[in-house]
Amino acid sequence: MRLAAFNVENLFSRAKAMNGETWQDGRQVLEDFARFNALIGKPAYSAADKRRMVELLEALGLAKGDDAQYVRLRRNRGDFLRRPKGGGIVIDAAGRADWNGWVELEREPVDDTAMLLTARVIDDVGADVMAVVEAESRPALKDFSEQLLPRVAGDPYEQVMLIDGNDRRGIDCAIMTRAGWRIAGMRSHVDDVDAGGQVFSRDCPEYVLEAPSGVRLVVLVNHLKSKGFGAKADSDAKRRRQATAIAAIYRRLRNAGEEHVAVVGDLNDTPPAKDADPLAPLLRDTDLRDISALPGHEDGGRPGTYGGSTAGNKIDYILLSPALAAKLTGSGLFRRGMWPGVRPPKWDTYPEIDPRQGGKPQHAASDHAALFADFDL
Repeated sequence: MRLAAFNVENLFSRAKAMNGETWQDGRQVLEDFARFNALIGKPAYSAADKRRMVELLEALGLAKGDDAQYVRLRRNRGDFLRRPKGGGIVIDAAGRADWNGWVELEREPVDDTAMLLTARVIDDVGADVMAVVEAESRPALKDFSEQLLPRVAGDPYEQVMLIDGNDRRGIDCAIMTRAGWRIAGMRSHVDDVDAGGQVFSRDCPEYVLEAPSGVRLVVLVNHLKSKGFGAKADSDAKRRRQATAIAAIYRRLRNAGEEHVAVVGDLNDTPPAKDADPLAPLLRDTDLRDISALPGHEDGGRPGTYGGSTAGNKIDYILLSPALAAKLTGSGLFRRGMWPGVRPPKWDTYPEIDPRQGGKPQHAASDHAALFADFDL
C-alpha cells in the first residue's frame, strides 16, 4: 500500500490575503485580523481597547464601510460602531455582550490550472491513503475528489474525512482513502491544552484505518505553527509545544497496542540539530523514523520539501513507528506540481508550469512536494 502526504494550500478557495500582491501584505492582514478578533472577545472594552480596535479596522480597510479588499466586518446583532459623516470610527459597544459579530476573511477561487495540477499530482502519486493539509472543508475536499480527479482521468477516493480545526482560514488536516482502507475511527485534538493554553493551531486528528485483513494503521495528520507570522521565539515555542503533544499522543497509541502509526504532514521546521530545537521532542525523543533517513528513499538529490527544496526547506514529513518502518519498501518526493525556478529549472514539471514553455508560478499545484511511502502490509 502507498501512504502519501501533501500540503495542497487550499483546493477550491483561500483567503484573498494569502494571495496578496506581496507576502508581507498578506502577513500583515492576517495578523491584524487575528488581533482584532481577539480584542472583540473581551467582556469589557477599555478606552485603550477601543482605540486599538479603530486602528486595526482602519488598517484592514474598514474605515468607511464593512467590506474591504481582504476582509468583511459582520455585525449580526447589537450596536458595535458608528462612522460619523465627518469621518472616523466610534466604538459604541461597551463589551462583547453588547453585540454579535466578527471580522471574517474574504475568499476567492484558486486558479483553475492550479486546481487541475493539484488533482494531477494526487492522481499521479496514486496513494491508497492520502493525508491532505490545508483543505478548507470536507464538502470541498469531497467535491475535489469527485469532480476534479475525473477531469485528469483519475478515480475519486472512496472515503474522505476532515475534522474542522482551530484555524479560521479553513486550512485543515484531512484524509482520503481508497477501497481496502476504511476509516474505522477518528479522534480530534482541537481542544487539547497544556500550561501555555491551546496546543494545536489547526488540529492533530487521529485517523484509524483498517484493511480487510485486519491490519490497522493510525495516521496523525499535522500542520504545525508557521514561521511566517509572529515573533520567531513565540513561533518556535509553539511548535515545540505541539511536537511535545504529538509525541505524547504517539506514545499513548503505542502503549495501547497500536503497532502501525504514522505521523505525517507539514511540521513547518527542519530536523533538529540540537535538543532545544522545536521538533526535538518528536524527532529525537521518540522512536519514530523519518522516511528520508531510511533505505530506498529517493529525493532527486534535494532533501527539501518546500520552495527551492534545499535542506533548509525540509518541513514536510512522514514519520513511522518501528513496526511500520520495518515494512517500508520505498519512499520519495513528487515535485512535478511545484514551481521549479528559472535559472535553470531545478526539476521536471508539468508543461503548464514549465518556465521554458511559458509556465507561471501561480499555476503551480502547491509550493510543497507530495511525500509518499510504500509498504508491504
